[in-house]
Amino acid sequence: MADRDSDSDDNAKFEWESDGEAEPSSALALRTSDAPGPSTLDSNGRANEEAPSTALIEEYVAMGFPKEIVLKGVKEIGHSDADALLELILTYQALGADDTVDNCSTSGCAPHSVEEDDDDDDLDFENWDDKNDDVAGKEPNCDDPGDEKDKKINSLVGMGFPEDEANIAITRCGVDADLVELVDSISASQVAGDLNSRNISDYQVMDRCFDSFGGRKKARLMEESKMRSMQYGPSFAGSHDEPTRIPDPMVGFNLPSDRQPSVIRMLPEQAIGPPFFYFQNAARAPRGAWTTISKKFYDIQPEFVDSKYFCAASREIGYIHNLPVEDREALLPFPPKTVFDAFPQYKRWWPSWDQRRQLNCLQASVATAKLINQIQHALARSGNPLSVQNRVVDECKTWDLVWVGKDKVSQLEPDEMESLLGFPRDHTRGVIKTERYRSLANSFQVDTIAYHLSVLRDMFPNGINVLSLSTGIGGGAVALHRLGIRMRTAVSVEKGETNRRIFNGWWDQTQTGKLVEIADMKSLTNDRIASLVGRYGGFDLVIGGSPSEQSALLYDYPRILDAIKSAMARL
Repeated sequence: MADRDSDSDDNAKFEWESDGEAEPSSALALRTSDAPGPSTLDSNGRANEEAPSTALIEEYVAMGFPKEIVLKGVKEIGHSDADALLELILTYQALGADDTVDNCSTSGCAPHSVEEDDDDDDLDFENWDDKNDDVAGKEPNCDDPGDEKDKKINSLVGMGFPEDEANIAITRCGVDADLVELVDSISASQVAGDLNSRNISDYQVMDRCFDSFGGRKKARLMEESKMRSMQYGPSFAGSHDEPTRIPDPMVGFNLPSDRQPSVIRMLPEQAIGPPFFYFQNAARAPRGAWTTISKKFYDIQPEFVDSKYFCAASREIGYIHNLPVEDREALLPFPPKTVFDAFPQYKRWWPSWDQRRQLNCLQASVATAKLINQIQHALARSGNPLSVQNRVVDECKTWDLVWVGKDKVSQLEPDEMESLLGFPRDHTRGVIKTERYRSLANSFQVDTIAYHLSVLRDMFPNGINVLSLSTGIGGGAVALHRLGIRMRTAVSVEKGETNRRIFNGWWDQTQTGKLVEIADMKSLTNDRIASLVGRYGGFDLVIGGSPSEQSALLYDYPRILDAIKSAMARL
């Protein structure tokens, strides 16, 4: 039985939830429910709170944020939720706090889901723009949808999105969709790599990787808006250096098929372990972001990898780490590299005009049953003209739909996502489907990171102590376990209750070491870090990612890493 220590009382409240069919969910349905109710909002729809104290403002200014950005954030969402405020301030700073930020507030039109009609209207691909409400499964509730559409297009363009992509997103999601959903739609289409209005060669990659975690805070909306290609993204605040070049193809420093590493790294002295550290972020960050990230980690060169070289899921991720790059070993057996190898039952029905051979597993929400029915009817009755095929493929790529019959598509199942991402079957089972999609969409691809972490196996034959920041559903721990590396102690910092529940279940079934759980990153103070280092004799590996909802990790990770180094130096 694994030993466990937790600073939360979630275990006492644990109840298994049904894993039955969940209602089809739009991105809006996955929004966090911590927004203030109508009685707590002022006339502008913002939280009605007491004015922030001067000390609070000065606290953020002392952290290096301009006062005007802090005041802008407080004015926008109040100051009761410190996490949300910090994320919004970070976002404003990344956007340069320009006037476009003013347009990023959610619309006063309150989008809402409606029940699906009993009839299965055909999806009119010739008049797609007139059918956006059917596709989104919503109905507009704004007095002037034309003006509202123009406003949202302007907001998206102001964030750095091309106007044609903004139009397509509004067409797909509906004019009443909030900016969170529109950003998700554009990002998912870019992941698919084939917006009809843009040639795929413009992107120079097969797929795009944008974190699509299901949390729907406003700060996350604006963070996602910056996950753009180098061509379109605004400059990253605080960095005027030349942006780090994103390689094409994204093969990292080497691949399992390579005999020698493609680079010879000379790490600066202060970057050499212990501890080893491993930090990941979406590769397609805004202009200059990777230069800034690299500076926070001793000017180490990022390693950019597309997971399509390891499995049938394509995710473009950048990793900054101080691990050796020689003598890496891939997990065996090698996972399937195409969707047909992974799921041969789909090949029978897969049309030749759908050229997808890999999926992205990035969707945190699911396509509506109505959209799936409309696709089937449109194909059955249209004679499959090229325009219809293009529209269908675009939707299939966006929602990771697979072919299960003649002219019939279906959502990729959670257990299939688990398989593509390298997790054991039923890893996320025990929570509702929508939560499973959400958690998997924001996870590591296990085979990819296991290749990088494999160098630790011979270095630590008796096991390691791990500090995991933003653990998620435990992709890092699963990779270590599959490599045969025992975790003597794992200190896991994870805010999401569902993610903690999933990780706890896996740990109890597979591990014998001690698990220490911390729910709040802010509680990991320097004193607490020193205490943990003293109690467990230090950490051998500090691993974490920077999902968009927890973008502040980029600022916490270096602080925590420095505190660990200082504490270990005193041992």
